Amino acid sequence: MNQESPGQLKAVDSGVRVRRYPRNIYVTTAASLLTDISSEMVVYLVPLFLAGVLKTSTPLIGLIEGVAETTAALTKLASGYLSDRIGNRKWLAVAGYALSLSVKPFLATATSWSAVFGARFGDRLGKGIRTAPRDAIIADSIGAERRGDAFGFQRAGDTLGAFIGLAIAILIVYFLQQGSFALAGVTFSTIVWLSMLPAAAAVVLLAWGLQERSKTPASAGKSAARLSLTAFDPRFRVALISVALFTLGNSADAFIVLLAQDRGASVLTTLLMVLLFNGVYTVFAQPFGRLSDRIGRLRVIQLGWGFYVLVYLGFALSNSVWQIAVLWALYGLYYAMTEGAVKSLVADLVPSAQRGAGYGWLNGTIGLMALPASLIAGLLWQAIAPSAAFVFGALMAGVALLIIMRLHRMSSVAQTD
Repeated sequence: MNQESPGQLKAVDSGVRVRRYPRNIYVTTAASLLTDISSEMVVYLVPLFLAGVLKTSTPLIGLIEGVAETTAALTKLASGYLSDRIGNRKWLAVAGYALSLSVKPFLATATSWSAVFGARFGDRLGKGIRTAPRDAIIADSIGAERRGDAFGFQRAGDTLGAFIGLAIAILIVYFLQQGSFALAGVTFSTIVWLSMLPAAAAVVLLAWGLQERSKTPASAGKSAARLSLTAFDPRFRVALISVALFTLGNSADAFIVLLAQDRGASVLTTLLMVLLFNGVYTVFAQPFGRLSDRIGRLRVIQLGWGFYVLVYLGFALSNSVWQIAVLWALYGLYYAMTEGAVKSLVADLVPSAQRGAGYGWLNGTIGLMALPASLIAGLLWQAIAPSAAFVFGALMAGVALLIIMRLHRMSSVAQTD
């Protein structure tokens, strides 16, 4: 059997031809799966722990989430640029995963909102360090014709990990609380400690298995690496503006958790809803990634954002637990449509030497807008009604959708470096 290049069709003994990915795609996907097992065991319980155990106000919860995400945003931009500058992405990614692991004990032992804030800050700082270099590694490891497929595969693995992590959390909550409505502090602490095991496995896997691409010579790297937005394709800047406006209305998913509880869902029921969301996301992430390879990233993004408008309006109008459950499942379709397509669009518009900074700008923009998004949602929730936060999100998504349509009137999106 002849060996073909990575990412191409490869023959097997049965005569069936299967699509294979380069090693880095499998390693980053497996690490994302393990990390999301860890993080999703905990993340949806944090707002319930803050509100129910520590008696933290909704605006303060929004502030905690917003500041944490903004920290990640600034770090993503710097880390992505640094990975271009030094010609090395692997060890920045490994360091970011390791930092997120190291702060988990502080979350497990938290007795005040400030301690939770510190742990969330450290976790998001780690995410900020790792995300842009990791995404650039994925984009650099496979051709443009299969980039949406590869990102969809990575997102599917990531979300499968979330599904598994939530399933573990549900079992622990069930056995420790037997359907109790409120989250107990000891339950939260137990889950956080257990979540460290898959996170540690992810760090080891990346350090051992990730392969750095051949390094760019220092002088070439310094001349190619540019952080200023003026150095990027104008279409990339338009895409960033639309993402920024969309994210301004896309407050932390913690507010959906709080909405479910406000409508009468128990902790166990809420986790089952999130499990359903991740199941839908896992199943459809790769098919929509492949669809973006066939019909174009922008069409799939527009479809996803339009769908988001309808789902958020549905959240605003919902008045029962079953309606929240259905909408949360549909919310998984929005994620499946857009996450891989947006990341692939960046790789289409940004040359390899600038991709670290490009992904830094994308993830940084999303994170920077997360602070005002969560603050606005928290204030609207408290001052008007929970539904107001979701109406605002739908309106901002509609504005962003109109702006990204402008890219259709610009030159066609580049499909190769």
